[in-house]
Order: sequence, then C-alpha cells, then structure tokens
Amino acid sequence: MANQRIKGQEVEVMVVVDGRALSTVTDVRSFEVGPQLEIKREGYLGETTDRRDEIFNGVTGRMELHFENQDIFGLFTAVVDRARRRTPGVKINIKATLNFPGGDRPRVLINDAFFGPFPINFAGRGDYGAVTVDFESSDISFITA
Repeated sequence: MANQRIKGQEVEVMVVVDGRALSTVTDVRSFEVGPQLEIKREGYLGETTDRRDEIFNGVTGRMELHFENQDIFGLFTAVVDRARRRTPGVKINIKATLNFPGGDRPRVLINDAFFGPFPINFAGRGDYGAVTVDFESSDISFITA
C-alpha cells in the first residue's frame, strides 16, 4: 500500500491555558509553526571557505481561527491579563496532533507561548468572523512514537 500524505483534515490543534484545554476553540482555518534558526559564518586564514554553525532562536507560528461562540475571549483575556501583569503566572501551550493515514500520531508541543496582536476580522456580510493569532515561544517539542 502506498503512503498517503497528510491533509489539514487530519490535524487537530488545541490551546491549553493553565492546564485547561479550551475545547471549544477548535475552528482552526490554518496553522503554521517553525523553529527559528540563524546561520553563523566565520572565515579563517588558510581555509578556502567559511565554517558554518547555527543558533536556535525559538519558535514562531500563526493560526487563523473562526469562532462560533464567545470562548475565544477567554484566551484573549488570559493573554491580556498576563501582559498587564494581572495574572503573571499564566502559561499557555499549543498542541497540534498530526493523524497520519497509516496510524502514526506525532504531536507538536509549543510550550509557554507568547502572543502578538489579536485582530478580529469580519471581511464581509457572508464571511465568517476570523481571528489571526501570531505567537512565539522559546521551546518546541516533537513527540513521535
């Protein structure tokens, strides 16, 4: 049997605030995440090419959400309260589970995410309300098995 590529319908994204999953924030339109790496170069006398190394600068990502109820505002409140130091200990994690057709289920964990602007957009009369969320973290884990 040939391997099948994974599609968006096999990806589940979950936002967890202080250990509590926001189970109704599930209308994820798009999701992207990636390690931020920097290449360092240094040239030395007597060598004909530069040596290279890399530095890990954390993780950045973005997701676009539609919303069907007011629960997304719980995430907004948690982020704003943490940013304003009203509740400085709040920890927000993001987990994506990739359900491959062959049965593999690796997970991507973004630990202690921090957020940028939360623009809410209603593009037109017939369009769903959307929120685009940019986030960063200093750590990412990939769980496979």
